[in-house]
Amino acid sequence: MTHSVLSTPIKLGHHTLANRVVLPPLTRQRSAQPGDVATELMAEYYRQRASAGFMVSEGTQIEPRGQGYAWTPGIYTPAQIDGWRTVTDAVHAEGGVIFAQLWHVGRVSHNALQPDGAAPVAPSALQAEQAKAFIATGPGQGELVQPPVPRALTTLEVKALVGHYAQAARNALDAGFDGVEIHAANGYLVNQFISAHANQRDDEYGGSLHNRLRFLREIVEAVSQVVGPQRLGVRFSPLFSGTDQDRVYIGLVEDDPHHTYLEAIKVLQAAGIAYVSIAEADWDNAPDLPDTFRQAVRDTFTGRIIYAGRYTAERGARLVDAGLADLIAFGRPFIANPDLPQRLFNGWPLNPLRAEGMYGGNEVGYIDYPVHAQ
Repeated sequence: MTHSVLSTPIKLGHHTLANRVVLPPLTRQRSAQPGDVATELMAEYYRQRASAGFMVSEGTQIEPRGQGYAWTPGIYTPAQIDGWRTVTDAVHAEGGVIFAQLWHVGRVSHNALQPDGAAPVAPSALQAEQAKAFIATGPGQGELVQPPVPRALTTLEVKALVGHYAQAARNALDAGFDGVEIHAANGYLVNQFISAHANQRDDEYGGSLHNRLRFLREIVEAVSQVVGPQRLGVRFSPLFSGTDQDRVYIGLVEDDPHHTYLEAIKVLQAAGIAYVSIAEADWDNAPDLPDTFRQAVRDTFTGRIIYAGRYTAERGARLVDAGLADLIAFGRPFIANPDLPQRLFNGWPLNPLRAEGMYGGNEVGYIDYPVHAQ
């Protein structure tokens, strides 16, 4: 893999990236409590992985109602902005480029995580039956729980949420991030508005696909005005037939995902944003994205295209060589291998992932994975 296309530089918006290996957003649940503040420990984790050509932070909730999992960081208070500045300073000291992922889980939450114990908010009062939220039950202890039936947002509240995304983008710039990514995947709030299965509104944000895409359009426009389109990306998780219904929480299966997501990508193309990131199903025997869809994405979108899934270096390089992708994201391998790009480029063996350190905890399973030289 020494001469892999993944090791070649590429332009992304205003940045020239050193390589095409991406650290994607990966929930690790290690923010400081109370306050959901990014920490020095988190700064070290991202610093270790700054040899990625491009990095996206773990999902960071844009407001208190946007949290669906205990101990995930936010980006709506001064302390949270200061905490993230520690992270971005560490990444930039290593020459890295990092965007913040702006996150709101919508209905995939629980009263225990909501201000004043209220119901979560969503496009419609439809329970996320396949999903689980995660609540704290004690110091460092928690459990997965079923989200309750959410409260449907009013039209004015939807418009106010667009403003929350724009403010979160301002906060991200104040925190030193190089840009932002809108989380529109995995069955969370923006995905809920797009989906006919989660959105049964009868106002301007519901009904037709054009209306269901309105929330996305307005967020993209509002955030672009803050950061500039070339410092903006959007993440989707289109799922096609054959999806294991026990894993629907990773996204929402549309009746015609090809049409739905191409129309969504046309929104991004019209806005001229830097990239679209597509998260594929990543469990055993999950269906592959159809080649016809990949080609249609390339034909529709002139910005950079990132794919994430169960990629090896070889499989990712083939997709780039075929002209269907520009960058490839590696999730679990990057958790276990802080020097992943060098390992991929040189054909060095990979550390195995220790699953017990994935979510929550301390430095164990987080910043204690060795680099190859060790």
